[in-house]
Amino acid sequence: MIARSLDDALAPIKDGCMLAVPRESSGVPMAATRALIRRGVKRLHLIALPTSSLQADLLIGAGCVETLETSAVSLGEFGAAPRFTAAILNGAIRMKDATCPALHAAFQASEKGVPFMPLRGLLGTDVLKNRPDWKVVDNPFGQDGAGQADPIVLLPAIRPDVALFHAPMADRDGNVWIGRQRELVTMAHAAEKNHRHGRAAARRQSAGRSGLGGGHPARFLCRTGRGGGARLLAAAAARPLRLGRRAPEGICDACGE
Repeated sequence: MIARSLDDALAPIKDGCMLAVPRESSGVPMAATRALIRRGVKRLHLIALPTSSLQADLLIGAGCVETLETSAVSLGEFGAAPRFTAAILNGAIRMKDATCPALHAAFQASEKGVPFMPLRGLLGTDVLKNRPDWKVVDNPFGQDGAGQADPIVLLPAIRPDVALFHAPMADRDGNVWIGRQRELVTMAHAAEKNHRHGRAAARRQSAGRSGLGGGHPARFLCRTGRGGGARLLAAAAARPLRLGRRAPEGICDACGE
């Protein structure tokens, strides 16, 4: 299904939704972010894979976020994210501290259809002390080389209700071109539903010749199925996107990009 407006595309992101968004350089849909703020969405469990910047700060400042799960929120060389900082100091949001590897592992668990993923690097950290949902167990396959117990951390799979990201190209059949941003694939496979903000029509069946796909077709198809894919519902572009047709001037009416 192709949504005819940005608001229609975002309708499934309801109050209390677990919403996954990418890092600032991977395809943050700011037009969609502003639309959610205008609509007044509340109590989001926002998961930024693995960090966020202006997007999270805006959503927090607008009162849209109840729980934030990520490894960092900042404005980079512009300094600290003010609304995020204030919310943490005032206890206005629930913070689930994580690390970049931990978030990737938890999303990969959902992508693979398994209930958890093991990770060793969290042992001995204060982050682990503040995450009771992360469990430390002994390696069931034996001891370490010195005959000692071999602890490992188990991270529960993260399965967001919706993954929201911006993609350079998409079509009405659900094919999305993402280039080298592979965490977007993980997000799409892990989530129950996906909303991508498409800017232009793909001009050929495979964009692999562009060199941006590492020699592989630079597109992916989200298929319905638990653990094996997600359901791609809508493109937020104002015009339908078709393979084989040149994108019109003024590529996206929704964001003006």
